[in-house]
Amino acid sequence: MNKTISVLLAVFVWVGLLSAQDPRFVSAGHRATADSQPLVLFPDTDLLPPAAALPAPLTELPILTTPAKLPRMAPELALQACEGRGVVQAMTLASYSATTLITAQLPDISEHGEYELQKHYSTPRNLVFKALRFSGDNFVKSNVLVRLLQSEVDHVQKDDPALNAISRANYKFSYKGTSEMQGRLVYQFQLKPRFNRAGLFKGRIYLDAYSGSLVRAEGRLVKSPSFFVKKIEFVQDYADVDSFTFPVHIHSEAQARVVGRAIVDIYDRDYQPVALPDGETSSSL
Repeated sequence: MNKTISVLLAVFVWVGLLSAQDPRFVSAGHRATADSQPLVLFPDTDLLPPAAALPAPLTELPILTTPAKLPRMAPELALQACEGRGVVQAMTLASYSATTLITAQLPDISEHGEYELQKHYSTPRNLVFKALRFSGDNFVKSNVLVRLLQSEVDHVQKDDPALNAISRANYKFSYKGTSEMQGRLVYQFQLKPRFNRAGLFKGRIYLDAYSGSLVRAEGRLVKSPSFFVKKIEFVQDYADVDSFTFPVHIHSEAQARVVGRAIVDIYDRDYQPVALPDGETSSSL
């Protein structure tokens, strides 16, 4: 849950890389055809050849209902619960796997791509992808999607999650009332970052009024991760899986200086989380 903006940064770091044309990650000679095998360059990761198409991605987020036995929280308590859930998840999540579908569109140059992968995370900082299938323009695959995936891996391996967490240390919160979202009663909070730091955003979050779970985050990054990106806006939705909260869809748009408008959607489904054994935490590993 605390990786909200780390994922978002991974979405857009590629724009700067694309403009800089860093040769380490470019594979322009690879042709994306029905018979070719998509290639993603990650250290120490063996990638699968194209697999049969998996079921279509979610077009609508699952409707989650809150058990009637839970009492409705006060807004302040829900916010505290959200922060607490993030801390507990970071300490008790051993690993998870999920299927990821990424679509990227560059309307100004009429290019697009769609990449489906299997994702596996294990504590504390290990994230790998295995390619399943790709369709679209080879330019988008080599210079956008592969770079995006590498950026996400780098963020997991190198960044301090606490610096980007949705917490009182990083934001000022202002309660804005209730609404209904995905069949759930949610509290709305306006967020104002305390620092002009890459990875923080100005916008809103929506919390389940009964559990404090994060349901949605939306807004604009306060600082661009690259000179080549003018502005970045996003909407990210979450769902509860067992006792954990995971992102299931992020829609993001940016205005890039080289390729113009960029639209990226990331869908994650089929989460299979594994908790650490009772009494064991990630800090003790």
